[in-house]
Amino acid sequence: MKMTFKTGIALAALIGSPAMAQHEGHGGHQMPAEEATQQHNHGTHQMESGNLCLPVATVPAWANGSGTSRLPGSEGTLGGCGQPASAHAPGGLHAMSGDWMLMAHGYVWPVYTDQSGPRGDDKIYAQSMVMLSASGPIGEGVNLELRTMLSAEPLMDNAGYPNLFATGETDEGEPLVDRQHPHDLFMELAARVNVDIGGSNQLFLYGGPVAEPALGPSAFMHRGSATYNPEAPITHHWFDSTHITYGVVTAGYSSSRFQLEASAFRGREPDEERWGIETPRLDSWSIRGTWNASRNWATQLSYGRINEPEALHPGEDEGRFTASVHYSGWNGLSAMAAFSAKNRIPGPTLEAFLIEANWNIDNHHTVFGRFENVENDELFDHDSPLHEIPYRISKFQAGYAYRLPLADNLNVALGGTVSAFAFPNALEAAYGDNPMGFTLFARFALGR
Repeated sequence: MKMTFKTGIALAALIGSPAMAQHEGHGGHQMPAEEATQQHNHGTHQMESGNLCLPVATVPAWANGSGTSRLPGSEGTLGGCGQPASAHAPGGLHAMSGDWMLMAHGYVWPVYTDQSGPRGDDKIYAQSMVMLSASGPIGEGVNLELRTMLSAEPLMDNAGYPNLFATGETDEGEPLVDRQHPHDLFMELAARVNVDIGGSNQLFLYGGPVAEPALGPSAFMHRGSATYNPEAPITHHWFDSTHITYGVVTAGYSSSRFQLEASAFRGREPDEERWGIETPRLDSWSIRGTWNASRNWATQLSYGRINEPEALHPGEDEGRFTASVHYSGWNGLSAMAAFSAKNRIPGPTLEAFLIEANWNIDNHHTVFGRFENVENDELFDHDSPLHEIPYRISKFQAGYAYRLPLADNLNVALGGTVSAFAFPNALEAAYGDNPMGFTLFARFALGR
């Protein structure tokens, strides 16, 4: 194995076991709702397709539980977006119009990356996202949520940005390797209806032309454990690649600690035309269960049968199993550990592991890290004799961000990351002895 991890010791400290002593911390991840109201800008924003997190400061009385969108700070209830209940409420702009709540949140994230080695590249690019929602009652015990997420990343060329050992989707009909593809203009265009059926129990129906099925953990850009990490995981297509899906219908049941949901959705990944909305169809299915053992912990298990997800693998379906454990608490710490098994049908089963953490030390300083280990058989072109040979890759990443308020609800985080890799000696000819990844970034955010 080739191994380069100068930051290994620091990263191990960052993403070590989150099972630490739990206590009331100044980071704001375990505090009463009234304190969270005053300090919501210090916490972690979470907003996932299908799981809208409502801000404590402006949640109307009827919204004491909407699917997974339980009030942060509500003891024993599901946290927003499948996160622990102690995960923080979002910042951003909020307004009330009668019984309806309107919310806006987003960011623009300029990044410079330099990935070394024969397959490396450097680039200046910008990630971006804006999230808009409107929530309100439409009957006794029934409320409606309307949501959209948009991104300007289609302005980036389809080759995306350099990200060593990342694979998935295409550019001009060729597979993207060692790069991360940009997001589509429409990341979500969906609605959710929640129906109270007594106590903390609810039934819900979610879906739309652009939505996320009940499969996997929260997408990486919405996880508290990855708030300031500017790079997509190299395991993205093992865990959360379905977060932009054209055509989703999800039905589910939710209680104070448990949620069960099932989806029908389109299996094919988004194509290279990233400005439009592709034709929805329901040719795949998934099921997911979420359990909160306490307000600091959330666990999900999910399985999906995905119809021909990749354009370059026609006739090949996928059975995807994922399991993840999320933690939020101890003095501003958010962490996640996850496992995925991607079964090509027909074909091999490829496994992936992911551990990541984000620690808001105080109001200004954040350290974060990620460890990934994945079996990948798409590192070489289809005409290469090395194509479809699975190689086990490990990525070690550590980062730091310094956060500054710019105005009400507007802040910037300045920081950077360093990454190192471990891989089989057979890949040395392609990747070199010691490839490294470096980034510098300035994340301008409305809210968090």
